[in-house]
Order: sequence, then C-alpha cells, then structure tokens
Amino acid sequence: MGALLALSRAIDRINETIGKAVSWLILVSVLVSATNAIVRKAFDMSSNAWLELQWYLFGAAFLGAAAYTLKQNEHIRIDIIYGAFSRKVQHWIDLLGHIFFLMPFVVLMLFKLTPFVMISIRSGEMSTNSGGLILWPAKLLLLIGFWQLFFQGVSEIIKKIGVMRGLIADPHADSAGHHGHDPIAEEEGL
Repeated sequence: MGALLALSRAIDRINETIGKAVSWLILVSVLVSATNAIVRKAFDMSSNAWLELQWYLFGAAFLGAAAYTLKQNEHIRIDIIYGAFSRKVQHWIDLLGHIFFLMPFVVLMLFKLTPFVMISIRSGEMSTNSGGLILWPAKLLLLIGFWQLFFQGVSEIIKKIGVMRGLIADPHADSAGHHGHDPIAEEEGL
C-alpha cells in the first residue's frame, strides 16, 4: 500500500500544479474577451479567432482544474444528505461513488474521445467559422482533462482506502459534508 500512496501523492502534486496554473487562464480569457469587445466597439473590427480563443482558454481552465477540484473535494454533491452520515459512511459513499460512477464515466469518455481527437488531429480540423481557429487543440485539451481526472480518481480511491484502513489521516476531515464551522450561521443562531 505504501507504493500506491506514493503514487497517489505524485498524482496529487501533478494535478495540483496543473490546476493552479490553469486557473490563470480565466484571467487571460477575460482579458481576451474585454480586448475583443473594446476593439469591436471602438474600431468596428472583430475576429472569430478571438472569440474562439476565449472559449479555448476557458475550456482549458475548466478541464485542467477538474482533477484539482476533485483532489480538493470540491465537486458538487448533495451535502444535505451526505452530511447527515457519519464520517465512516461518508468514506464508503465516496469510495463506492468513485469506483462505480466516476471511474466508469471517465473511462467511457476516454474510450469515446480518443478516436474523436485522433481524427481531428489527422485531418487538421478547422473551425467552420470564418477566420476561426484550428479545432484539434481544443479537443486534445478535452482528452487531457479526462486523463487528469482518471488519474485523480485513482489517487482518490487509493487515499480513501488508506484513510479507511487507518494508514493516512483524512485529508478532508475538517470539510466533511461542507457544513463545518460557519461563522455566519453561528452568528444568526442557525
């Protein structure tokens, strides 16, 4: 189990680095969007390439941060139900959810996306919009994002088993159910 936990830590480090780095793409996307809007209004000029570039940047940020978001335990779930259970039950819910829902979905997406991306790369697929960008880089980013999510899912399963066996501390013990210390609710007596 020690080697698996080391693998999990390596996956976590890689996805955390990528997740933090791609978060800056949101700022770049906003700057591209603002510049495009200013140029369009001030000079009556525009290009579909600029619009598509902001889509690519936002998509890259979203997909590149999906694995990091999973690592941080920030994906959406029904906390009103999840939070009512003991931490032991929550561990089981997480483990079974990763194994039976997350991983099959990610594997299916990888299976379907790989030929889709390869065809796009081989054909040099271009946007159908006048002045648009090439499409295969955006599709490749989609595939890379799902690979990241796959490896982070493996990491989360390893960590969950490690926590349940008492080999490592629960990395999300203080955020279990996302209803821990809430100063606003405490102040209002909720």
